[in-house]
Amino acid sequence: MEAASSLRRSPADGDERPHLVEVWHAGDGRGRRRHPDSGSAAGGGRRGWPRRSAAARDAGRSASVRRGAVVAVGGALLVDLALWGARPGVFAELPTEFWVMALLALAVDARPYVVAGRRASSVILPSICFTFGIVFAWGFVPAVAVQLAAVALACVRMREPARRVLHLGLQHAVALAGAALVAAFAGLHFGAEPRWDDALLTVAAAAVWILGRYGTDAVISGRSAAARARRRIQRWGPELFATSALLLLGPVVLAAAQVGLVLVPLVLLALHAVHRMVRSTGECERASRVDALTGLPNRRALQTSVVEWGTGRGSRRPEWRPALFLLDLDRFRTVNDALGHTTGDRLLVEVARRLAAAVPAHDLVARLGGDEFAVLAKRVDGPASARRLAGHLAEAFVRPFALDGLLIDVSASIGIALQPDRGGDAAALLRQAEAAMYDAKERGDQVVVYARDAGPHPPDLALLADLRGAVQAEPGTDPAADGITLYYQPQIAIATGEIVGVEALLRWRHPARGMVGPEELLRVAEQTPVMRQLTSRVLREVIAQIAAWHAAGQPLRASVNVSVRDLHAADIAEEIDALLRRHGVPPDLLQLEITESALMADPHRVLNTITRLDRMGVAISLDDFGTGYSSLQHLRRLPLAEVKVDRSFVLGMATDRGDAAIVRSVTALADSLGLRVVAEGVEDERTWRLLAAVGCHAAQGWFHARPMPAPDLAEWLIRYRPLRPGRGAGALAVPAP
Repeated sequence: MEAASSLRRSPADGDERPHLVEVWHAGDGRGRRRHPDSGSAAGGGRRGWPRRSAAARDAGRSASVRRGAVVAVGGALLVDLALWGARPGVFAELPTEFWVMALLALAVDARPYVVAGRRASSVILPSICFTFGIVFAWGFVPAVAVQLAAVALACVRMREPARRVLHLGLQHAVALAGAALVAAFAGLHFGAEPRWDDALLTVAAAAVWILGRYGTDAVISGRSAAARARRRIQRWGPELFATSALLLLGPVVLAAAQVGLVLVPLVLLALHAVHRMVRSTGECERASRVDALTGLPNRRALQTSVVEWGTGRGSRRPEWRPALFLLDLDRFRTVNDALGHTTGDRLLVEVARRLAAAVPAHDLVARLGGDEFAVLAKRVDGPASARRLAGHLAEAFVRPFALDGLLIDVSASIGIALQPDRGGDAAALLRQAEAAMYDAKERGDQVVVYARDAGPHPPDLALLADLRGAVQAEPGTDPAADGITLYYQPQIAIATGEIVGVEALLRWRHPARGMVGPEELLRVAEQTPVMRQLTSRVLREVIAQIAAWHAAGQPLRASVNVSVRDLHAADIAEEIDALLRRHGVPPDLLQLEITESALMADPHRVLNTITRLDRMGVAISLDDFGTGYSSLQHLRRLPLAEVKVDRSFVLGMATDRGDAAIVRSVTALADSLGLRVVAEGVEDERTWRLLAAVGCHAAQGWFHARPMPAPDLAEWLIRYRPLRPGRGAGALAVPAP
C-alpha cells in the first residue's frame, strides 16, 4: 500500500489544532507520512535528505495510476474475451442466477475492504463471496472471468499501480483454480438439497482458496522465511476471519439464488457487517500505533519498523543500515511551567510538523511520549552519514516557533544508534539511542553517536536502574537486605542539652559501588518517578520507627526530607495520614523538611500540599534556609514550624564575620516570627557556643553525634548526658561585625 499524509486542521467543532493525518491507499503497503512542503527522497546526501518537488512527486504518482488503470481494464477485457472465445458454449448456457451474482460481484468491489496499516495483499475483495459460489455451480471459467473483472474495478477504485494489478489478479485466479480443483476431485456440486459432506468439502475448498491466494503472494513477494510467516499469521487473524466469512457465504448465496433471486440482494447486509468489522479492526490497530496528540507513529510502530527492517522487508543496498535518532527537547518543562500544558501540547504538534517536513517518506518519524521524538532513517551507511542527517534534523529547530504571537526558541539533544546488522533487537537499539541522548545532555553537545565500547548504559542510568530495582524489591525479614537503610542524627536543644528530635537520612549500599552518598542519590532520582517510590519507602520506615520509640516510652520527633516531586503528588497527605493512623503515631512527632528550591518549582501546588499537612498536625521545616530566594516571603506566607540554617553559613561563622552576621540575623528574624531555628553542620564546641550566644534553638552535627542506624541510636540515647553551654568567663563571644 502506498500512503500519503498531510497536515490538516480538524473541521469538527471549530477545532483548529493541526493534526498529522495519515491517508491509506493500496499501493506498496506501507503507511507513510508526508507534508505539503516535503517530498520523497532517493537517499541520504551530503547535505541531508534531498527531496523532489511536490509537483514532480504528484506527476509520477498520477502516471503510475493511469498505467495501472489501463492494465486493469485492458487486461480484464482481453482475458475475458479470450475465455469467451475459447468456451462460447459455457457462457451461452449460463442461467439468470449467474448474471445476477456476477453483477453483484462487480457492484460490491466498487468498495473493497482495506485493512489499515497492512500490505496491499491485505485488500479483501467482497466479490469473492459471489465468485466462490459461482465456481461450485458453473465451474472455473465463468468464475475467473467475473473475478478478473471485479479485480480490475477494485484496482481502478484503489488507484493501484500496474504491478499490483497483475499481482492481485494472479492471486485470485490461482485461489479460484485451487477451489475448482477441490470441487472437481470431490464431485462437489450444490444442488437443491446439499449434504453434510458438501459443507465439509466447502470448508476444505475455502482453505485451499486461502492457501492459494496468500501462497501466491508470498512467492511473488519473496517472503518465504518460516519465522516471517508465523508473524504474519499472528497479525492476520482479523483478515483471515473476514476472508473466511466471505468465502463461506458463497454457498449460502448460491443456495438463495436457486430458491429465488429476490433473496440474493439480502446478502448485502451481511457483506456490510463484514466491512464494518474489517474497518473497526483496522481503526483499532491504527489507533494503537499512532500518537493521539501529533498523529505521528508511536513507540510500538517504531519498534515494528525496526523489526521489519531486520527481517529483510523492502529493497536496499548492502551498505545500508538503519539509524535511530532520539530527540529530546531542551527546557521543554520551562514552556509547560511558564505558558501552561495547552501551549506545551501545541508546541509538540509544531515540532512534529517540522520533523515530518524534514524527513522523507521512506523514513519514519515517531513520538515516543512527553517531549521525546524519534526518527528511523533506513538508508544510512555509517556514523558520518548519520551525523550529517542529525545536522539536518537540528536545522528544523533553528527558526523559533510562533505561538499566539510569542516566539519560542527550542533546541533538541540528539542521540544516534546504528544497528550493525539484520535481526537486531529493537529495544536494544532504542536503549542505545537513549544512552547517547543522555550523554549529549550531560556533555552539552547537541549530537552524540552511541559508542559500543562505552558500555550499555551511562553511569547515571545504570545507577537509577539499580536503585529502582532495590526500591521495588519485595520486603523480607531484613528491611536493609536491598542495601537501603535509614540513619538518624540527633537534634539537640542548645539551651538545655536535651534531645528534641532526629533527622532521618537515607543511605544506600550499592552491591558493587559501596555506599552511595545522598547527594548522588538525589541527583539521579529526583527528576524520575523513582523519587516518589523512595520517599514512600522512607515514610513507611520512619513512621514505623517513631511508633517503636513511642511505645518504648521515648517519643522522638523525626524529620524526613521530601522533594518537589513528592510535594506535587496529590496523594502524599493521604498517604502520611494513613500511615500515622495505622501505627498510632501522633502527627506532631513527624516533621517534613522542604527546600526553597522545591517551593519555587510550583509555589501554588506546594502551598496547597503543605497547608493540608499543617492542618493534620505535621510540622513543616524549611531546609537550607538562606541559599534560595524569596526567603522572607516564604517565612511570612507559609505554615512553617522550623527554619534550618544551611551548614555553609554555620561552618564558617567562627572565622567569617559575614557568616556569623547571617546566622545572627536569621535567628533573630525566625524567633520574632515564632519559628524554631536549627543550625546544621555544628562540628566543634566553638561553633556550638557561638550559636548559644545568638539564641539559636537547636543544633545538629558531628559535635554531638554522627548519623547512625536506629539500633546504634538506641544505645547512644542510653549513654547520652545533656551538655549545656557555659555562661562564665570562658564563654566565647560572637565576632564583632
